[in-house]
Amino acid sequence: MTKHTAIKLFNEKQIRTLWDEEQEKWFFSIVDVIGVLSESIDANSYWRKLKQRLKAEGNETVTNCHGLKMEAADGKMRLTDVADTEQLFRLIQSVPSPKAEPFKVWLAKIGRERIDEIEDPEIGINRLMETFLRKGYSKEWINQRLKSIEIRKELTDEWENRGVKKGQEYAILTDELTQAWSGLTTKHYKAFKGLKKENLRDHMTNLELVLNMLAEASTTEISKDKKPKTFTENKEVARKGGNVAKAARVQLEKTTGKEVVTSLNAKQIKNSMLKSDNNDN
Repeated sequence: MTKHTAIKLFNEKQIRTLWDEEQEKWFFSIVDVIGVLSESIDANSYWRKLKQRLKAEGNETVTNCHGLKMEAADGKMRLTDVADTEQLFRLIQSVPSPKAEPFKVWLAKIGRERIDEIEDPEIGINRLMETFLRKGYSKEWINQRLKSIEIRKELTDEWENRGVKKGQEYAILTDELTQAWSGLTTKHYKAFKGLKKENLRDHMTNLELVLNMLAEASTTEISKDKKPKTFTENKEVARKGGNVAKAARVQLEKTTGKEVVTSLNAKQIKNSMLKSDNNDN
């Protein structure tokens, strides 16, 4: 599934969400919703007991709920019970709460927001910027990250035009260009930064983002020029695009004497941003 993660707020309480482009559905963390509605200090325990009771009653909503990886409070990606909007409406009926009706209105608003974002992508970009700001990133880094999303979209559109299949083939080509410019496969790059399932770009420094964008933009332009017809040809184009960025990385490292590819992850990057701001003040 092609998914986009987000944090939605209900009365200033965070609700983890995933947008699935293929199914065109929002999926919501059930335990986050339960925490809001029940106001329980242990939402996980509340949900476990409620799930057991609903299963015993033969509730199909619980049976059809499934788990997806979402970022936990400790920053790690953990399997979390999720529900789509329809399933949540049914679950809400099982949680006695004065917040049930306002929450239904909130869910309807979220659905409307997604339609608005599809009709006007700038709305979605603004909301994404707000999410990154809440996470503590600097505006400079956010601007780079948003630009990287645009460039990535141009590349995947080009791959789609060349008959590359979404999913595994996209991942293989991404791996080719990433290894070409950085010297690391995507898997090793994540391990170098201490990541697992997290989005690698969310943990890149400004320089890493810039070079990754150069690799992807170069791959797009070379593909448009060469018009690869087979997957093997697309892999070769991805390597060439990555090598353009590699040349820039090598030259920069020779000039500055500093490695561009670093082990810094998002938490460390944000801490360095805060230190820089404090020093400026």
